[in-house]
Amino acid sequence: MKLLSWLLLGLAPLFADGSNQQDIPVWGQARLLNIDTYTDGFAPLWVNLQGGHYFAYALVILVLAVVVAFALHYLVIGPKHFDHHGKKIYAFNAFIRIMHALAAISWIILVPTGAIMMWGESFGGGAFVRFAKNAHGIATIIFCIAVLPLLFSWLKRMLPAIYDIKWMLIVGGYLSKKKRPVPAGKFNAGQKSWFWIAFPGGLVMIITGAAMYFLDFNGGDIFGISQIELLRISAIIHNALGIVCAVFLLVHIYMACFAISGAIGSMISGYKEEEEVFILHHEWYKELRKKGKIERSKYEEQYKAQ
Repeated sequence: MKLLSWLLLGLAPLFADGSNQQDIPVWGQARLLNIDTYTDGFAPLWVNLQGGHYFAYALVILVLAVVVAFALHYLVIGPKHFDHHGKKIYAFNAFIRIMHALAAISWIILVPTGAIMMWGESFGGGAFVRFAKNAHGIATIIFCIAVLPLLFSWLKRMLPAIYDIKWMLIVGGYLSKKKRPVPAGKFNAGQKSWFWIAFPGGLVMIITGAAMYFLDFNGGDIFGISQIELLRISAIIHNALGIVCAVFLLVHIYMACFAISGAIGSMISGYKEEEEVFILHHEWYKELRKKGKIERSKYEEQYKAQ
């Protein structure tokens, strides 16, 4: 009976016309029964952040800043072009490409739907925001399929290396129109940064999202923390980390689709252009040469002479 009562409360807004929401129990006093006070623990911080729309405004400001920065980069520096008629170097097997595709699809859904929920009030709530919420949940399930395989498959390659510092100092060579060998392994420092945000951070997003979705506040404490307090902590972490993920996703998309012409093709075919590997992943190129997995490239003499 108790479960049925809560189910009816949850379904009530779906059938409301919006004119008498305050007359519906879930919008009235009933929604406060499990919240004793808004002045204890993390309540004031959460109320201030959410009530002041700080999360929503931070997302918009940072996203606009990234878009403007990349638009300027594209106009002033432009994309790097590599020889697409030369040799190919096998980089990603079919399993990795499929898992990456699932992760990419999930993030492309998660970020905009998350933004819609942040700005739910501005969108008028209702069916559109509920659709975004449901799509957000489905995309999370898709991400759950890919997160652990990619995390463990790429973990060793994503560990920091000394040459990553050099990469950061020259911003991967992206601020120059000239093509020179860049100190980077199979994954550069920028890709490594996105990895540590998207996958370990993604696991945190899954956990905090699940807490926000499944907690009912009627059970006992969890790890000595009240369920409502755990919800507040989860919401703060989820929103803050979500903003960081949104920014890094935009960076990743720009680098893969615009900053390097044809770079996205490697996640479709599994192969990278030899010149691209020589220039943008020079440490990996040297590793492959040392192990005898590739032959000496014509680009060694070409760029040595410049």
